[in-house]
Amino acid sequence: MRLRNIPGSKEIIGSSRYVVQEPQKFKGRWQEKFLRTAPLHIEVGMGKGRFIMDMARLHPEINYVGIEMYDSVLLRAVQKMDQTEEDLPNLCFLRVDARELPDIFAPGEVDRIYLNFSDPWPKDRHAKRRLTSRQFLERYDRILKPEGHLEFKTDNRDLFVFSLEEAKTAGWKILDDTFDLHKDEKLCQGNVMTEYEEKFSSQGNPICKMIICR
Repeated sequence: MRLRNIPGSKEIIGSSRYVVQEPQKFKGRWQEKFLRTAPLHIEVGMGKGRFIMDMARLHPEINYVGIEMYDSVLLRAVQKMDQTEEDLPNLCFLRVDARELPDIFAPGEVDRIYLNFSDPWPKDRHAKRRLTSRQFLERYDRILKPEGHLEFKTDNRDLFVFSLEEAKTAGWKILDDTFDLHKDEKLCQGNVMTEYEEKFSSQGNPICKMIICR
């Protein structure tokens, strides 16, 4: 997926107090970065950041890391934080490729991983690029606590079916799943929506969700 380059985005991201530069230095020491010991939750492919910002507001007892690989997208999250002038000491952003996760987080350092409306990469030859592919599940397996969970939401039914099968093939346990989140009373309880989720659900598109563990 190629996104429009926004002039000056790299410079803004590089100087933002919300973006951790050289995150590899904090591998195994993310509690030090947040200056406290707390559960660590990460969102891979956070987009403009609405979901993880809302989560950080709702759960100040949890440390959150939002991960985005595109400068032009991460820029929007940084600008949003600047505009709100909020103090969210339990939240920071990383501009990295998800393939680098094992270089940034130590084994068992992450308590929960969120994947929200990830790029479906619809062509079969691109299957391994999907964030729910067995290749990425292996990376998550290396950083997630043994009792940790991964939560995935999408409006793309084909991607969801693929993700369920990949999880099973990779040896993960499916704790819960639904093809219509907003009609599932149990899974919808406490649900925090992303920008895409609000848009797609308002158009009548059912939202799929799965929760898996190792």
